[in-house]
Amino acid sequence: MEEQKSENIENQIDETTEMAVEPEADTVAEAQPFDETATLTAENEELKAQVEQLKKEYLLARADLENYRKRTLKEKADLIRNGGESCLKDILPVIDDFERAMQAVATSTDVDAVKEGIELIYNKFKTYLEQHGVKEIVTADADFDTEYHEAVTMFPAPTPEQKGKVIDCVQKGYTMNDKVIRFSKVVVGE
Repeated sequence: MEEQKSENIENQIDETTEMAVEPEADTVAEAQPFDETATLTAENEELKAQVEQLKKEYLLARADLENYRKRTLKEKADLIRNGGESCLKDILPVIDDFERAMQAVATSTDVDAVKEGIELIYNKFKTYLEQHGVKEIVTADADFDTEYHEAVTMFPAPTPEQKGKVIDCVQKGYTMNDKVIRFSKVVVGE
């Protein structure tokens, strides 16, 4: 009987222990989802803050890009509008020389002096063009080349050696930095 009592007591202790363990398990199970929810909520808030920060950075970068685009378009328009300014400033002394030459023509009786003055202005102007990369296309005794010449007319060649060559230049042609800006108008021998 004592054994039976002792067994009953042990059973009662086990049941009490099981009952005590079960409510704690429920408490832990209930506390765990609560902790997960809090963690997920915190992560969600952190991700929302990151998204907002990235949106702000994106909008700032987009605004900077738009400002850069507008600024470069304005600079490009200014360059196009004022790009020839330095060239025109350099040509003003030539115009001044022409004005002085016209005044000298009106008062001078020495034709040779006027001729010499005009030649000086012409040479000054050619130097100006060369300084800005403009060169004359050579046509004297040159082979006809459609890259540089425009045939105005064909003329019978006076000698067989001049066949397919430039006989006469009607209008000079020019290149600027190795690009043709005006073709030479020439007479070609056939």
